[in-house]
Amino acid sequence: MHAARLAFAELGYAATTNKALASSADVTTGAIYHYFDSKLDLYRAVNNEVQSEVYTQFEEVVDGADSFLVGFERMLELAHEMNNTDRSLARFLGAVRIDVRRNPELRSLFKPSTIRRERFIQNLVDLGIATGEIDTADRDRTAALIRAVLVGLVDAVSDDPVVHRAAIDALKLLVEGKLIRH
Repeated sequence: MHAARLAFAELGYAATTNKALASSADVTTGAIYHYFDSKLDLYRAVNNEVQSEVYTQFEEVVDGADSFLVGFERMLELAHEMNNTDRSLARFLGAVRIDVRRNPELRSLFKPSTIRRERFIQNLVDLGIATGEIDTADRDRTAALIRAVLVGLVDAVSDDPVVHRAAIDALKLLVEGKLIRH
């Protein structure tokens, strides 16, 4: 699975062959077909594993936060920690977005992970509404901001840990109202 994650992240879905996957995992192509009916099934399994790993950790770290700001900052710190520990997570997630645009038939594979991501985001926003940090009228805008932050951290800055750290710090200052002054 890890070799597949790396290959899909580097080459994308279409360019990744089962032969290359087998070689990088030091198994035969027959071994891949023993566990997965197709490359598409393997891609789905890798996506499910990555999404589960990321959102399980996000949910755990945000669970028990007493405010949106605390939950948001915990999410950011965890994103940085995960990126430093295993950059293949971000690389794969970034590749998935490209693959889905290039191969629309893949879109339906990701509905369960999309539902989980949206539930996580809505729960974080609802926390902010419950604590009075976010106005109910700003629910959709705040959810869109969180989506943009998560995608931006993956696609724009995940390859450079120094820039990734700077982005995390800037985002924290921004939501604390300390980065930009009126």
